[in-house]
Amino acid sequence: MLFDLDGTLVDSNFLHVEAWDHAFTSAGLTVPSWRIQQVIGADSSVLMDTLAGDAPEAVQNAAKKLHDERLGELAPRLQVLDQSDALVAAIAAHGTRVVLATSAPQNELDRILDILHIEEDTYAVTSSEDVEKAKPEPDIISVALQKGGVEAAGAIMVGDSVWDMRSATKAGVRGVGLLSGGTGEALLRQAGAIEVFDDAASLLAALETSILATLWKDDAPE
Repeated sequence: MLFDLDGTLVDSNFLHVEAWDHAFTSAGLTVPSWRIQQVIGADSSVLMDTLAGDAPEAVQNAAKKLHDERLGELAPRLQVLDQSDALVAAIAAHGTRVVLATSAPQNELDRILDILHIEEDTYAVTSSEDVEKAKPEPDIISVALQKGGVEAAGAIMVGDSVWDMRSATKAGVRGVGLLSGGTGEALLRQAGAIEVFDDAASLLAALETSILATLWKDDAPE
């Protein structure tokens, strides 16, 4: 069982939007917030190419640094999404290995794990140090599968962005989308989501009838 973090288990996507908005403005760039929101969750190079690809490299690097600094300042506002820890615990209780499939830098990952408290229910964790290219490329999903010791056909990815769904699909993994990151159901399904739920709490409520249950029932893929 693979989980994204930002926008899936923690309410951080719009903190990223705020941090990038501050970064671009401070670097002298004009980028509408709605455009920023559309690429949250993608590899940083994809984000930068999409939003500020015409800017000089020095300006792009300055914006990245400003984003990281501002995100650190916003850290006290980071919150766990409702029932996300309970969802992970419920899945782990079935004996299913939970892997956090994220390309977040280690400092961001540490902040998230500090408030999630799901270490005992987590089998493995990925980070930006594991891959050169993040979502929508399948690399981070492949690493997560390796760390979890599971084949793609026997795994499911839960995420909140089109980048999560595209990455999972490229790796041959089924995807379940959540609306908690701000992306609409139609876009998530177009990107490959088989099922879509409002958030972790609604997925937990429907857990035993969702496709996640195939991971611990007799008809689970080998």
